[in-house]
Amino acid sequence: MGKSNKRKGEGQYAPLPYGLLKSDAWRDLSGSAAKVFLELHTRYNGSNNCRLTLSYAEASEALGLGKATVQRAFGELAEKGFLVLEREGNWYHRRTHEWRITTKPVQRSKGKELATNDWHRYRRTKTKRGSSLEQQGGAVVPFQNRKPVLGSKSEPVRAKNGSSLGSKSEH
Repeated sequence: MGKSNKRKGEGQYAPLPYGLLKSDAWRDLSGSAAKVFLELHTRYNGSNNCRLTLSYAEASEALGLGKATVQRAFGELAEKGFLVLEREGNWYHRRTHEWRITTKPVQRSKGKELATNDWHRYRRTKTKRGSSLEQQGGAVVPFQNRKPVLGSKSEPVRAKNGSSLGSKSEH
């Protein structure tokens, strides 16, 4: 009998294609959002997309993040098109949000739907760099020291008789 080409103990994996990793959407993600995305991937089994659940408390404990940080991470993932909220949870009924990962296909009662990859639509907003004030042409004014607001002018302290204080050997 020949050897099997299967590797033992490798298990499942979450593929991250270069197109995804090099996208503006992925590069603009915070570290906590990337951690939440990968943790949600571990819950995907091939047929449960649209029913992926991960509570803020679970994610907080598993990833070592605060609940507020996890909540912001979910919002960021949804904003950038990596997740879609399929069914809103309810704290009073002890039900968590149900999410859909847009990079994976969905199995519905009508059949299988392809991945939507909504993150392709994300566009980075350009940020202005530099001063918010417009430069008004003209010469550059050299830096000048501020004048003291309170107190005396910067002069050496002198005794009433006109000589300076301190030992004569210092000068």
